[in-house]
Amino acid sequence: MTMVDGIDARGMQHCETTTLAVLLRHQGLDLSEAMLFGLGAGLSFIYWDSKSMDFPFLGGRVKPFTLTTGLADRLGLELQVKETTSPRKAWEHVTAAVEAGRPVGLQLDSYHLDYFTSRVHFGGHIVALYGYDERHAHLVDTAQQGGAVTTSLDGLARARAERGPMTARHRSFTLTVPADAAPPRDRIVPAITACAGAFLDPPIANLGHRGIEKAGKLVPTWLRRSDDPEHDLPQAALLMEKAGTGGALFRNLYRDFLAECAEQIDSPHLRTGHALYAEAAGLWTHTAALITRAGQTGDAQYLVQAGTQLRELARMEREAMQALSRLEP
Repeated sequence: MTMVDGIDARGMQHCETTTLAVLLRHQGLDLSEAMLFGLGAGLSFIYWDSKSMDFPFLGGRVKPFTLTTGLADRLGLELQVKETTSPRKAWEHVTAAVEAGRPVGLQLDSYHLDYFTSRVHFGGHIVALYGYDERHAHLVDTAQQGGAVTTSLDGLARARAERGPMTARHRSFTLTVPADAAPPRDRIVPAITACAGAFLDPPIANLGHRGIEKAGKLVPTWLRRSDDPEHDLPQAALLMEKAGTGGALFRNLYRDFLAECAEQIDSPHLRTGHALYAEAAGLWTHTAALITRAGQTGDAQYLVQAGTQLRELARMEREAMQALSRLEP
């Protein structure tokens, strides 16, 4: 068995921040999950639907791995990424890191991981690998999935080789914290204003505050959009609350990030943003409950109420991000 020493295998709420925490704690940089998410400018919104999809998807974060690259850029971390179409070379990339005493991040499709009880294809899942033997890999995943877990090497290989939406070519990565890395406190304002800028000025109407407003118009049609609303609507709500989001479609995490920042930076704009996101987080949870209720009862009135709340959330989050965009270095 080959294992990296000194691994803190705590699982967190979201897969990418969990992996980042494992890699950075091993380098001596211990940040909260909310701070990792916020410094990586992870908050976003997308209303995603297409003819190839059985049902629309509401997403509350930037696309997979963007949080990692954003965090590395902002803190001046050395991010080494390996990709290949060769399964053999891909495994060599992993074993070389572990044998050098370093945990390694992997992007893969969670469908093939043995410890997942709910098998759904998701090619943007990210885990930390810190050891292996002849048959199994030792990983750190979210607390919901068990934290320190094992999966077969065969299943891991299939997960890394899967192709489809959000997948990567056997992507693995390591992080190094240089001696002259920027103190996290110094990078708070640039992270917040970058996130606010992207949210306020999205390139298409499906993203940012415009995407939430669009969801407010379309969610009331979801009973007609679904062939199986009793399954599809509660499933959509479950993804908003439980699927690694930290609750409230990642708004709980961003609220907590802003609260941490407000302890370090005295700014009325920051306090305004935090107060609005604290209110928005509760409204997102209530919106998810309404969507669940609509699926359970078949009553479209619950979706009408959800649509009204989504339009209010679009306004609320737009005002929050406008306040946060005014932060000065």
